Amino acid sequence: MSPRTRTPRERREAAEARRARRAEVSDPDVVTAAAAAFLAVRPRSVEETRRRLRNLGYPGALCNQVVDRLVQSGYLDDLGFARAWVESRDRARPRGAVALRRELQLKGVPDDTIAEALAARAEQATSSSDEPGEPSQVDVLAARRLIERRSPMLRRELDPRRRRQKAYALLARHGFTPDICHEVASAVVDDADTSPWSV
Repeated sequence: MSPRTRTPRERREAAEARRARRAEVSDPDVVTAAAAAFLAVRPRSVEETRRRLRNLGYPGALCNQVVDRLVQSGYLDDLGFARAWVESRDRARPRGAVALRRELQLKGVPDDTIAEALAARAEQATSSSDEPGEPSQVDVLAARRLIERRSPMLRRELDPRRRRQKAYALLARHGFTPDICHEVASAVVDDADTSPWSV
């Protein structure tokens, strides 16, 4: 029977049977292959990889052994992962430090590693501009980039007060502090016909 024609109950039973088979695995190479398939999609954190292997049903001790081996060989690196995550977010989907910290915590990255990645973000902002690299200034720059990207949507709102409110709400949803939300949303030019906005 094709997997597409199975009932939900049959699919659930098949998944449970696969988990039961994986629970019997004693060869680390099998678990390493599963980890490699998981890591082939995109970079992952150490804890994210460990959780995935355990959720697949492999024995916990074997999962820990494989993950430790991947860390020692450099395939898993939480600091590298956190820095890449922050850079990717800054480039494609700007977020505030609060949101970045929360996202990385959900990925299982330790707090000290997150702090180091965010400090590197501030340091990189200092070296690439004349502005101070304090975390709040880095967030202001990210907030401005986000507003610039969403300016067509915000320009459709003709009422300046509502436009500021929408800008504030957008920034708040993306993890910027209230002070930064207020500062950047207030800088949005009231005249919707002015282009580009001075943010």
